[in-house]
Amino acid sequence: MYLVAIHQWQQETTEVAEIVAAALNLLVFEARQKVIGGEPVVIASFADQNQAEELAIKITDAGIPAWVIDTQEVRNNNRRQYVSHFELGAQALQVTTSSGDLLEVGYETIDLLLIAIGGVGQTETTNTTVERKFSLGKTLLSGGIPMTKKVKTTETLTTEERDKTFWLYTRSGETLIFTCNAMDYTGLGEARQITHDLNFTYLLKELQRLSPQAHYNDQLLTRVGQAQMLGQVLNPESDLDLAFAILSQSLRNTLR
Repeated sequence: MYLVAIHQWQQETTEVAEIVAAALNLLVFEARQKVIGGEPVVIASFADQNQAEELAIKITDAGIPAWVIDTQEVRNNNRRQYVSHFELGAQALQVTTSSGDLLEVGYETIDLLLIAIGGVGQTETTNTTVERKFSLGKTLLSGGIPMTKKVKTTETLTTEERDKTFWLYTRSGETLIFTCNAMDYTGLGEARQITHDLNFTYLLKELQRLSPQAHYNDQLLTRVGQAQMLGQVLNPESDLDLAFAILSQSLRNTLR
């Protein structure tokens, strides 16, 4: 699938909506719903790459920067790795990835720190309740004396587990993913705190301090922000990686 995203518009939302409406053959009201949350935002998706590129060119020519995201290319990115352990060195960040690779990242090479909250799985909870309810059969057998019986009810509740994550981008193309409850924080040494959440926050702030040139963005920290960026065809629960790809490319284009 090929997504078309837009960003960096200078006009009012109505003017942007008019351009998008003309390009997509929509009513202005419909187009306004796509862009009212701000930028960057996905406005269309196609199975055909040429159609996506034609739309991106059309909108760019109308004055709104647009580009195409190849979702398969994003998801096949082998330079994206999950961090299981880390140490904050004097000049560089040393990490061990979930696959066991050892990497060293100079703080001066970090250019983006993007934080979000996303789904990490589901948990099921089973609740069983026992109630006494009127029993017509027992009542008839007892000669009309009201009788009750025990009724057991079992209910399974499915809960989506969510966790904080931040993605660290380097100028050379590596992407490191730090997930709050999936990391070993012993590398913090004496600075280690009592909860994963406190350690996660401390690590993020230290990376901001050690990499002052890195741009920090929390636009994906809420589900509303994720949904606004992904538009009407993508789901924050399953497509958060695409949201990171859209936001990182938009920021890099803007910050050049």
